Amino acid sequence: MAEKFGLTEEVVVIVGSGAGGGTLGNELAQKGINVVILEAGKRYEISDFENDEWPMFGKISWLDKRTTSGTWRVAKDFPNLPAWIVKAVGGSTVHWAGASLRIQEHEFRARTAYGELAGANLLDWPITLAELTPYYERAEDKMGVTGTNGIPRLPGNNNYKVLAAGAKKVGYKDFHTGNMAINSQPRDGRASCMQIGFCFQGCKTGAKWSTLYTEIPKGERTGHLEVRTDAQVLKIEHNAQGQATGVLYSDSKGNRKLQKARVVAVAGNSIESPRLLLNSASPMFPNGLANSSGQVGKNYMRHMTGSVYGIFEQPVHMFRGTTMAGIVRDESRLDTKRGFVGGYELETLSLGVPFMAAFLDPGAWGRDFSSAMDAYDNMAGIWLVGEDMPQESNNVTLHATEKDQFGLPIPNVQFSDHANDIAMRDHGFKQSKALYESVGAKRVVLTPPYPSTHNLGTNRMSANAKDGVVNKWGQTHDIKNLFVSDGSQFTTGAAENPTLTIVALAIRQADYIAQSMSRKEL
Repeated sequence: MAEKFGLTEEVVVIVGSGAGGGTLGNELAQKGINVVILEAGKRYEISDFENDEWPMFGKISWLDKRTTSGTWRVAKDFPNLPAWIVKAVGGSTVHWAGASLRIQEHEFRARTAYGELAGANLLDWPITLAELTPYYERAEDKMGVTGTNGIPRLPGNNNYKVLAAGAKKVGYKDFHTGNMAINSQPRDGRASCMQIGFCFQGCKTGAKWSTLYTEIPKGERTGHLEVRTDAQVLKIEHNAQGQATGVLYSDSKGNRKLQKARVVAVAGNSIESPRLLLNSASPMFPNGLANSSGQVGKNYMRHMTGSVYGIFEQPVHMFRGTTMAGIVRDESRLDTKRGFVGGYELETLSLGVPFMAAFLDPGAWGRDFSSAMDAYDNMAGIWLVGEDMPQESNNVTLHATEKDQFGLPIPNVQFSDHANDIAMRDHGFKQSKALYESVGAKRVVLTPPYPSTHNLGTNRMSANAKDGVVNKWGQTHDIKNLFVSDGSQFTTGAAENPTLTIVALAIRQADYIAQSMSRKEL
């Protein structure tokens, strides 16, 4: 397809098309601003999706080589797949459960609320819940989040019914089928959820919100948005004044091209975004772009996670219905009497048989493992999602020797659990085990964390330039026309699934960019 905005400098160039990039692109296009989204992957449509996790994993996942270090078990089990994200139009909004929860007030001021914590690089966000609330409201309306705006919640499947029965038995009060960006009734030209299952990696009915078939087509219809696929961005260019002037990328034929830009927004996830800034080093910026603080790539977070499966006498068929079919929120409070700061959510989880075999206990074999797999039909599942502590030593760096197909250093993801993370996980395991045993589980299986799906930090927001990479608008402290528009701008991780906050920040950022452009400040 011919490049619509290939020759003009008067465009906003966005790197990545997921929750942040896809939303930002549409919001700007609706305001009449010309936008080019460069997406490293291909464009798959709903007709290309299959309700079969294994082939979809091979089709849409980001499988370019990465290396991993640190004490987390992922480094041993999946050394070249530390993160489980999508390389395709829509980014990881193609592969997500749909959970859409607001960050709580105390989580925006974690340094103040939690105090000094040895080994943790805590910092308060430069924005508050009150400031973000109007944008949360716009995001929930845009995404059709159940339990908001009069939208009914989804029905509870068997996996949820087991969770709810156990939650009630152990004394939890705050549980329901979730605030989900999945249509419980037809909305926005899309059908309602049919509860067919195996939909984690591509919703075959389009009921689950994804920028692939919501934001991006709407933006394209304005005539102001162009999406280029198989476009791997290699470097951000800048002028003698230190302002971004465009991006160098490799197109689908391997040709290197320069797309000029008035504004550049990086939305490639918390691994690729810092990698791009670091790979864009120059004599003026020898340590990488926007890195005067030395914080680019630092403070990588992936949420405290772990899974718990209860095995029952009778079939549960947890795979029928949505992957995340319900949530218990009681443990997301701040209560240091439990032995840790921050909190966590208990969310239902269902994996298909191949993924269950891969993730239940990687590398395990023998009767203990095979008997658990034999009981697949009788399983119910919980995924723990909690606030892990930012640590400067957890980081994304450029590999010293290994290069990708474009000759650029690949990223290394370093992660080790903080003591607070371990204490929280142990508490979550104990509570989940008690929950399932209260409703008759004959066996409970605890599983280690999977490759990361919630990748956060690495270009964090800060009030002061010395503490982070971007300001409260996602605008880099060092380069006024360079923005970060994904989860890498999170100052801390909070306990909640991050997509709703990424979308809310993108809507807010679009307003700021548009206003700044109209005032000739950008």
